Amino acid sequence: MTQQITQTALDEAVKKSPRKWVYLFHEGNAKMRDLLGGKGAGVAEMTNAGLPVPPGFTITTEACNAYYDANKQFPDGTWEQVLAALKIVEEQTGKGFGKKENPLLVSVRSGAKFSMPGMMDTVLNLGINDETVLGLVELTGNERFAYDAYRRFIQMFSKIVLDTDPRDFENVLDQYKERANVKSDAEIPASDLKKIVAEFKQIAERQSGEPFPTDVYQQLHKAIEAVFSSWNNKRAIDYRNFNKIPHSLGTAVNVQTMAFGNMGNDSGTGVAFTRNPSTGEKELYGEYLLNAQGEDVVAGIRTPSKISRLKEDLPHVFEQFQEIAKRLEQHYHDMQDLEFTVEKGRLYMLQTRSAKRNAQAAVKVAVDMVEEGVINEEEAVKRVDPTQVYQLLLPRFDEEEKKRAKGEGHLLAKGLNASPGAAYGKAIFDATRAEELGKAGTPVVLVRPETSPDDVHGMLVAKGILTARGGATSHAAVVARGLGLPCVAGCEEIRVNEEEHLFRVVGSDIVIHEGDDISIDGATGEVFAGIIKTVDADYDKEVDLKKLLGWADKYRKLGVWANADYPRDARRAITFGAEGIGLCRTEHMFMEQERLPIVQKMILAKSKEERQAALDQLLPFQRSDFKGIFEAMVNPESGEGYPVVIRLIDPPLHEFLPSYEDLLVEVTRLETQGGHEEELNEKRAMLDAVGAMREMNPMLGLRGCRLGLLFPEINVMQTRAILEAASELAKEGKKLQPKIMIPLVGHVNELKEVRRQLEGVAKEIAGESGAIEYKFGTMIELPRAALTADQIAEVSDFFSFGTNDLTQTTFGFSRDDAEGKFLLKYVDGLEEPGLKDKVKVLPINPFQTLDREGVGQLVRMGVEKGRKTNPDIELGICGEHGGDPDSIEFCHIVGLNYVSCSPFRVPVARLAAAQAALTQVEKDK
Repeated sequence: MTQQITQTALDEAVKKSPRKWVYLFHEGNAKMRDLLGGKGAGVAEMTNAGLPVPPGFTITTEACNAYYDANKQFPDGTWEQVLAALKIVEEQTGKGFGKKENPLLVSVRSGAKFSMPGMMDTVLNLGINDETVLGLVELTGNERFAYDAYRRFIQMFSKIVLDTDPRDFENVLDQYKERANVKSDAEIPASDLKKIVAEFKQIAERQSGEPFPTDVYQQLHKAIEAVFSSWNNKRAIDYRNFNKIPHSLGTAVNVQTMAFGNMGNDSGTGVAFTRNPSTGEKELYGEYLLNAQGEDVVAGIRTPSKISRLKEDLPHVFEQFQEIAKRLEQHYHDMQDLEFTVEKGRLYMLQTRSAKRNAQAAVKVAVDMVEEGVINEEEAVKRVDPTQVYQLLLPRFDEEEKKRAKGEGHLLAKGLNASPGAAYGKAIFDATRAEELGKAGTPVVLVRPETSPDDVHGMLVAKGILTARGGATSHAAVVARGLGLPCVAGCEEIRVNEEEHLFRVVGSDIVIHEGDDISIDGATGEVFAGIIKTVDADYDKEVDLKKLLGWADKYRKLGVWANADYPRDARRAITFGAEGIGLCRTEHMFMEQERLPIVQKMILAKSKEERQAALDQLLPFQRSDFKGIFEAMVNPESGEGYPVVIRLIDPPLHEFLPSYEDLLVEVTRLETQGGHEEELNEKRAMLDAVGAMREMNPMLGLRGCRLGLLFPEINVMQTRAILEAASELAKEGKKLQPKIMIPLVGHVNELKEVRRQLEGVAKEIAGESGAIEYKFGTMIELPRAALTADQIAEVSDFFSFGTNDLTQTTFGFSRDDAEGKFLLKYVDGLEEPGLKDKVKVLPINPFQTLDREGVGQLVRMGVEKGRKTNPDIELGICGEHGGDPDSIEFCHIVGLNYVSCSPFRVPVARLAAAQAALTQVEKDK
């Protein structure tokens, strides 16, 4: 009857409030994560399932947001509902909050919708003061336990709520442990704990400027405010930014009856997973401590025991816990992260939530649960984060070794995470030297101020690439991703000296010389001195991953193609499940060392005849290149070839020539030092030619289709090479699908004229074999092309959206300059004097994830207009965004036919495309 009265009091408090801010555990369920947070929903579900959960209640995420809206004031009715709910908890437990006889102590914990472990704040043992501590002594007959709980509360409350320096408290504890000649806090005697309590209160008052609160209701009010406030502490904000968790969700607050794990060796506390979060093995995995509270396990002050040992220490508790863990996993159909406390031999469950796990475990658990009948294939596909698939396929650093390296001060600098993966080797500053060492079997990290076509031979054998300048679409980054090489680009914290073959770390006296070992993490942008061990990936051995991706292929609507410039890239892409090549960049073929002199002759030719002679020399090279790509893309059993989109030369020609500045220095040196006349004349001629080709904005200058219009013989040579290679293979019975892409079209007349120039040679060669189904298309990478896509589609067989350049030209950003100077600050937040929080200008880096509101609208317009005049037009994307899960979802929504990405991202794209399709199905329902 009494509990009914208190329940009525809570109902009355709710009626007087704008809304219900507080839910008793039994009033919630697992579906209320938005409102109660993950922790609150979890304890509610466990309570209703009859599991041993200490009673309590949850203050909603809505209350948190209202608290901020009201300038950090409790919304109307919140405190009244808290007091009413607390009365019910008193009835449920038979204890009294703030009462000396049988006192009720509670924990106050955060709990957002998505797990944010350790990012927000918790207060334990709340409700203790000079009176209630005596009640605890009398109730338990354990003076040491009572005063240990008291000192813990003062220490935690002071740090979390009063914002004091925790080091003063730790110093006091260390002094008492030293005097008592003990190693752990758990061994400090009760007599000393009483003195510690008194000293802790003095420290708290001295640091906070106010007496330590003894009123238990004041303690509770302040603790709830502190947990609300912790939603916006720096680490929580950084965590949400990294994991793309919305800042608008807010945190719930869970007020729960304390269960005491520090009441002796028949008590304890621990954290466990229903499966191994590192391997995915089906085994209880975790740790616990006897005679301890939760923060002891996390703090690392004492060495915990493995959960399997609990079977020996408290066998009946282990058996009960094992059964509960099994029930919870079956109930949630997912691996669980569990917190528990044992008080005097009695087990209490404090939390259950979906467990964090690494990439290997994520895939294995998903596949195993399908085979165990716990979930279906569709659920398994939706459950694994596509970025985890990428992690599985790349060499990666051993995390313990990486942690050790940081602890020993080996972290040198941080740049742009341009191409994921981990690599170590000798720092080599010259591409030719890198090639020599690499071919001899020496691991090499090529270090350059920035890379150029001249460096490709060194890049091909390097284990990784580090540049001081450049962005994620710089030469280094693009080539690295194509090769599956780790790359840290735009690392402005280092200064590379090519002449002395070294780099210096800005702001320190550290110098890395030629031959010194370094390690780079392309996933984080970190650069280390010395060697950090890596763990290699082998796709053929990833049986579970292959199975998962096979299921994904059943659901996805988007095709998944790959960007590949060399046959080895194409073969790798097919191995990873690619269904075609969406972008083959022909300019990379010109970068090969043996061809570059011929390319330069072609560029510097003074007449069309000279240029044609150089092109005739290049033709066999190009034909061989394309033949190799086509052969790699033919199914050996059927002879059917996958589609291959080959982009005609795109960059401005000056990229294939020496630097104007370097030539100027060289000419000056030869002139002043009296160099050989023939060499001097040659250098002067090159300087004049390069000077004549200089442009103020070369990426918006003579490149792409514009180059082909002025020098059509270049495009003709490439088209001939493509179709002659296809023709040779067609004679062998191999059916190929070459698609020739004309880049940087802004006006339909440009495409019309280039296509007219090329159709003659195409028909001539195709007519000879009769088995080549070639197509001409264009890359939509300029805003005007998207705006006039209906006109362009009339003369184009396919579109490929080049969203790198489309993003640059839409935002007006030069990516290489923007990422090195201001763009990352736009995303991370600008610091301004007088403002506590950073000012975020952009929510995401638009070069990594497609800007749906701006660039995305141009893509959508291009799709709609293109299909309006050419319903059969084939539409794809081949920019960086083709491998980004969020961007892939957008591509699915707007109705593209395929996405194309680097070979190593093909598995990511397969899974992301399936998830996009399944998500769309759910929305349609």
